[in-house]
Amino acid sequence: MKRVKLDQYEQSIEHGTDFVPVSGKRRKKIETIIASANKNKNINIRISANDIARIRELSAAEGLPYQTFISSIIHKYVAGKLIDENSLLKSMQLLGMETAKRLNRHSKPKKSA
Repeated sequence: MKRVKLDQYEQSIEHGTDFVPVSGKRRKKIETIIASANKNKNINIRISANDIARIRELSAAEGLPYQTFISSIIHKYVAGKLIDENSLLKSMQLLGMETAKRLNRHSKPKKSA
């Protein structure tokens, strides 16, 4: 294994953690586990012909192969980053209405006595 010379900052990181050297055999096992966890898995699913046609249209508009597009959608969903645009717009409208109501309450001219 090639030794890498660490600069002072890198050394401070290495010495500031609970780093425990592992044997070659154990290191190989750990690397195998990590590689396995990062591997892509193939799946088979049934999707209606209409949905596939629409997915192909949308993926073409994005400039992506449709399988990559599907994978991207799934990844965004599990990462909590898939946003339903209609729900978002509805929420924004509701918030806008609430803000307008609050502003309207505060901007009404005071009655003179």
